[in-house]
Amino acid sequence: MVPRSSAARPAPTRKGTTLRNDPRSRIDDPPAVRPPSHRSLFSPAADALGSVLDLRLTGSQLVHALTPGFADAASVHLLERWRRGENAHSSPDPARIEAHRLALRVGTDAREDWEGVLPVGEVLVFPRETPYARALASGQTQLLDSLDAHTSQRLMSSEGGHARIHELLRVTSFLVVPLRVRDLTIGFVTCTRGPDRAPFLPAETTAVEALTARASGALDNARRYEHERRTTLAIRDSLPSGALREFEGCRVAHGSLAAGQDTVIGGDWYDVLPRPDGRVGLIVGDAMGHGPESAVAMLQLRTATRVLAELDLPAVELVRRLDALACGTPGASFATCVYVEWAAQQRTCTVVSAGHPPPLLRGPDGRTAPVPLAEAGLPLGLGTGHYEATVFPVLEPALLVLYSDGLVESRDADIDHQIARLAGALDTAVTGSGAVDGGEALPALCQRLLHDGPSAPSGADDRTLLIAELIPAKD
Repeated sequence: MVPRSSAARPAPTRKGTTLRNDPRSRIDDPPAVRPPSHRSLFSPAADALGSVLDLRLTGSQLVHALTPGFADAASVHLLERWRRGENAHSSPDPARIEAHRLALRVGTDAREDWEGVLPVGEVLVFPRETPYARALASGQTQLLDSLDAHTSQRLMSSEGGHARIHELLRVTSFLVVPLRVRDLTIGFVTCTRGPDRAPFLPAETTAVEALTARASGALDNARRYEHERRTTLAIRDSLPSGALREFEGCRVAHGSLAAGQDTVIGGDWYDVLPRPDGRVGLIVGDAMGHGPESAVAMLQLRTATRVLAELDLPAVELVRRLDALACGTPGASFATCVYVEWAAQQRTCTVVSAGHPPPLLRGPDGRTAPVPLAEAGLPLGLGTGHYEATVFPVLEPALLVLYSDGLVESRDADIDHQIARLAGALDTAVTGSGAVDGGEALPALCQRLLHDGPSAPSGADDRTLLIAELIPAKD
């Protein structure tokens, strides 16, 4: 086994060809034969590289582009620490590397787990002397005329010597091409040919290097997207879970729908905060924008609200301090919220708004209307610190609805009209399904208004809804 560098091999020359304007050119010279283009060497799967933001699918596209037309077998391995988002910079001569098998294809066999022997997702350890480690350390393609001893031994010992392993051992030309993103090596691609095919030529090696360079960018984009998605899902999962939450004198249902089909979470948030003396704090807020940036701002505001609630501050002071914190929180300026504190024993409800649409209240008369606020207040992050509480009695069971502006904003209608439409939708839903008995219908009511609210068809903004059934203490 003799490793050969593709750069060291001389480019092939074409006999009998000369410059077109050379007077020594002979008319009987054969026409120049153009080498095949890089595109023609690979299957159409090569054109799909980068079309999906998914590591596994991108790896599958790459091995499908390479086999069986270009190589008998191909695999994609990623450095495990890079895949996990850890520091991927390695020493110039690492003692060993850990690589995650992302994709594998042998001939036309496209199974995820090839014969149960070489499973996708397996993490392998390669010592320093292997061509894989050399490719990663040098950043140069390794071209050999057979498999290295480490790989041959590992394959022969797989599953006690599987019947089809000999297909992988019949190698007369072996490529290991590093995957690089900017100045960082993130993994490698292997290609093999058996004795029935010619060895890899320098032009073919160059073509594979160009293909893997494009694949490296696609893999990097996919990993970044998956990392952001995991972060976003973690943020989403931090929101209150469960269809129904019950407290003394209060039952709460809540839910949220992010704008757009591809958005997991946006800037809306909601929370339910148990307070001393049986009180319950309810909040719905909206950080401007969509996607990870607004989600991070939302998470910081929600966390700050929880910390402030633990201090048992009056409602106005809680919102005032939240405003001050938002001034120093990137992305949180101009966020809005409405905070409600329900005291079942005192049978009073306190509302403080920071530039947010007013809550809706459905009382014993069976009609829903916006709560008349003493002051709407300015959004958070402006540093005004001026907010006023609205306190009103709730003597009979009632429904209180907090919502984000995504449920009521529309380019075609006035927001007050849309709020009235949401109130009407609540009346219709409750009347149609009967009384809200024991809170059992609250989750269904919440989901119905989320999906069928006034602005639901457009889906241009995040939609968040919190419905609380207020049950005042009896005399």
